[in-house]
Amino acid sequence: TSIISSKISQMSEFELYFTLGLQHILDIQGYDHLLFLIALSASFRVKEFKSVLILITSFTIGHSFSLALSTLNYIIISKSLVEFLIPLTILITALGNISQLSHKKRNVQYGITLFFGLIHGVGFSNYLKILLGKESSILQPLFAFNIGIEVGQLIIVAIYFIIVYIYHRYVSKNHNYWRLSVSFLAGVLALFLMLRPYFF
Repeated sequence: TSIISSKISQMSEFELYFTLGLQHILDIQGYDHLLFLIALSASFRVKEFKSVLILITSFTIGHSFSLALSTLNYIIISKSLVEFLIPLTILITALGNISQLSHKKRNVQYGITLFFGLIHGVGFSNYLKILLGKESSILQPLFAFNIGIEVGQLIIVAIYFIIVYIYHRYVSKNHNYWRLSVSFLAGVLALFLMLRPYFF
């Protein structure tokens, strides 16, 4: 809390929480959210980048809504349940990629992604509540934190598609192999995250 207070004195409240949101989504310790974004993008080619941006928008709408409600304590979900549900969203997304359901039912995928955003938003709120401490007003910190998360998501997706472009340019143009490999890896990691509290 003292560290955050000293940072507040050096920058505006908006800048502070924007930076914290950006750092949170880019932090390797938040790999579950990062893994979800990669799984969400895995079935798309570089030329379909705009479709991914629409999906990210759906995800943002979902997590913005639940982030606000959870931070304001209108909805309360246990941390252990959220930590189980987040990797479950990754696993379901990866399985959808492998079966190619995402391409067959794109409109349905937008709705599912929005719903998954609601789950991830609760996860974001657990971190934000710790940061807020005894803030008298949380609306601006909430907005700034959410914008920071959104910018971080776009950075992650942009880096991912740069890697995809390099892969297709210099390694192989077979996207099906890439899609299956990335989705399989994401699914295995998600399954590990789901089972870790019980077996590891």
